[in-house]
Amino acid sequence: MKKFVTLVSAVALLCSVSAGSVYAFTDLDSTEQEPITALKDRGIVSGVDNQHFVPRGQISYAQTVSMLVKGLKLNLDTIKFVKKPEASDYFTKIPNDAWYAEAFVIAKVNGLDIPQDVDPNGPITREKYANLLNDAMDKKAQLPMIKMAVILADEDQVALEYRVDMQRIYLLKIAKLGEDRKAYPKQEMTRGEAATWLYNGIKLVEAHTAKPNPPQQADITVNVEKVSDDVNKVILSREMPNPGYGLRITGIRFETDDTAVIQYEVVNPKPDMMYPQVITNVKVETYVASKYKAVAELVGASIPGSDGTTASSETVTPEAAAVQVQ
Repeated sequence: MKKFVTLVSAVALLCSVSAGSVYAFTDLDSTEQEPITALKDRGIVSGVDNQHFVPRGQISYAQTVSMLVKGLKLNLDTIKFVKKPEASDYFTKIPNDAWYAEAFVIAKVNGLDIPQDVDPNGPITREKYANLLNDAMDKKAQLPMIKMAVILADEDQVALEYRVDMQRIYLLKIAKLGEDRKAYPKQEMTRGEAATWLYNGIKLVEAHTAKPNPPQQADITVNVEKVSDDVNKVILSREMPNPGYGLRITGIRFETDDTAVIQYEVVNPKPDMMYPQVITNVKVETYVASKYKAVAELVGASIPGSDGTTASSETVTPEAAAVQVQ
């Protein structure tokens, strides 16, 4: 029996070690662990073996294009062709039967600026990678235009056609500048850098293409504060995904049972702005006579305030309500 227990324990230990070696790369630093593991779990990247990703290794042009196409889900689904497109239609050095041929076709048709004579086995520079990544992101989302500039210590080394791309990579926080503030545009991309930039780009695209959850009436909170014996301040508040959202009072309906139904709407973020994805409590307030019980209403539904119920009668603007209070 003792031998059996020992054998079971040994097998369990072996399984746990094997699982760990299969599912985790052991050569990543703390900043690479999350992005590379996330991309691996999505099937976008793989290691050279079960335990090693080799983040400091060089990434080839073919690996780059394949990763961008897969990571940003580029495809040819909405494009019609007279005949099936092949790599030889666009490139001189890419065999039609190469494992990366389809990715190059998809990338080219989707507008990525890839030279006709590209060497699929050659390296790719940081500035060119920034260019391709920006093109791929723009194909999937309408990202904001930021009218700012990052000071790069080696700006003069960035090719003119890639300066906007390099600026955007840092402005959108896809990449981070080091203390020397150099972008090293002509330096060859590494596997770790390429995966990290792509991961941050995917997160940015997903944040700008996610459909906002429709406002739920139950999410609103109504608080009533006494201003005087005759007037109460009514505060509507709710938690939003980011500080770009807001609330707007559109009217107040005074019911026959002395209920003030404060009608409100949710103001969506401006589409051309970037906001931190931080839960934010937004508020809006108005004033009503203290004889009224305050409730809130969104699209025909109502939520009681501190002590309210509802019935039916007259709707006025918040400004008119203020006149009534006075």
